[in-house]
Amino acid sequence: MIRKSVLPALLLLSLTATAQKKSRPGSFAATITAADMSRHLHIIAGAEMEGRDTPSPGLEKAASYIEEHFKSLGLQPGNNGSYRQRYPLYKDSMTATSLSVNGTAFELGKDFLPNAQFNHHSGLRFSEVVFVGYGIVDGDLNAYKDLDVAGKLVMIADGMPEGYKPSATGFRSPGNIFGKLAAARARGAAAVLVVSANFPRKNIQMQSAYQLNGYQPSVYPPTYSISQALATSILGAGTENVLDQVKKNGVASKVYKADVALRYEVATKQAAASNVLALLEGTDKKDEYVIITAHYDHVGKRDDGTIYYGADDDGSGTTAILELAEAFAKAKAAGKGPRRSIVFMTVSGEEKGLWGSEYYSNHPVFPLDKTTVDLNIDMIGRIGDEYKADKDSVNYVYVIGDDKLSTDLAPITDQVNKQYVKMKLDRKYNDPNDKNRFYYRSDHYNFADKGVPVIFYFNGVHPDYHKPTDTPDKINYPLMAKRAQLVFYTAWEMANRNDMLKRDLKLPEGTRR
Repeated sequence: MIRKSVLPALLLLSLTATAQKKSRPGSFAATITAADMSRHLHIIAGAEMEGRDTPSPGLEKAASYIEEHFKSLGLQPGNNGSYRQRYPLYKDSMTATSLSVNGTAFELGKDFLPNAQFNHHSGLRFSEVVFVGYGIVDGDLNAYKDLDVAGKLVMIADGMPEGYKPSATGFRSPGNIFGKLAAARARGAAAVLVVSANFPRKNIQMQSAYQLNGYQPSVYPPTYSISQALATSILGAGTENVLDQVKKNGVASKVYKADVALRYEVATKQAAASNVLALLEGTDKKDEYVIITAHYDHVGKRDDGTIYYGADDDGSGTTAILELAEAFAKAKAAGKGPRRSIVFMTVSGEEKGLWGSEYYSNHPVFPLDKTTVDLNIDMIGRIGDEYKADKDSVNYVYVIGDDKLSTDLAPITDQVNKQYVKMKLDRKYNDPNDKNRFYYRSDHYNFADKGVPVIFYFNGVHPDYHKPTDTPDKINYPLMAKRAQLVFYTAWEMANRNDMLKRDLKLPEGTRR
């Protein structure tokens, strides 16, 4: 058995020997320059692109710019003759709604408001309502104990009981509306009323946001926020201050008799967005693939005209893709092309919930079992908050996910970096239980979820993150170029080594989104 201390040295010798058999990549990596990155980024994150919302005319302009660049390099279309992989998006708009109790109609905005994000076309009538308190199921806390709500109308109080500490935070918390609705759905609730204090409401949401999955295996029950007065009309006299009384366990969790009619009608609008893909065909291993990804969308423009430029997030990664594609194209033109094929892919909809990469991972153009790695670049143009005063502030990058699926990947990453770039590789966010959950928050995740080994390159957050001030003038272009060169050298090694990466690790429990 070889000692652990010997393995890194042998790996370095192996990489060096492999590099000697192949051409030297340094001259091609050197074509990735700060000046070229600045030129591209000032266009991608310019005012004309209007923040690249998904979907939007600005996003389409950015896609066209990326496509034209791929064409200029002589790269092949990445999707069966097209540089685009289009996917559908769906948005529901409310056209009519009503809610009545015991024959009395209540007023939209004054006493009730349907949830436009969850509700679907429905007309329902119930003769009873099951009140379940706060509707929380978490550990020993079970609001549904001894209550059968299958096929029934459920009423839930907004908020959480005093002293309750959720077992998870954010969207995963059993105490927020998503957790409560998930618990109701799991128990078969046909519809849900959520008692809320903030009525009447002036802002009435008439439509949902766009969604990737217009056809779903299951849906949430139709959900309506209701006023305390409307709740009293169901629960009866003595419950005029329902939310205060629930805090004191003053409202019994049980079935209440009331005739309740709910109606919600929608019209569905369909749109589309696209991933932009280009292929550089390999040589003797051309049926195996290295995929390099970045998302080219951001969060768009507000109604008042404010543009969220998204220079770092993720104009920086998109620009890196353009430069990497050019470097590899020049290598191939010089007769030094990679053994494996390389797919350069900019995806859209990341800011909405990793839409583009989810669509690709469910509709792959190139077999995922023949994809050795996904190298994902999301924010590499700035110095993050944690490195502002660090000695390595202009020579670091966060590396996330390289320890999850393949024991090959992290050692290769370290040795490639040691041989070529010599940056500080910070893996503090590799812990899937890190409170920031960065492992789940970019497009590599959808590849990892399908078993593809991944690396996510990231500079960390900064004061301009997701603000209109994330502009091209604040980018550190030399640092951005160096980080992109690290990705280039890593991709070079992945594309030219004899074997695909082993897939000998399983994702730890709890790494599902």
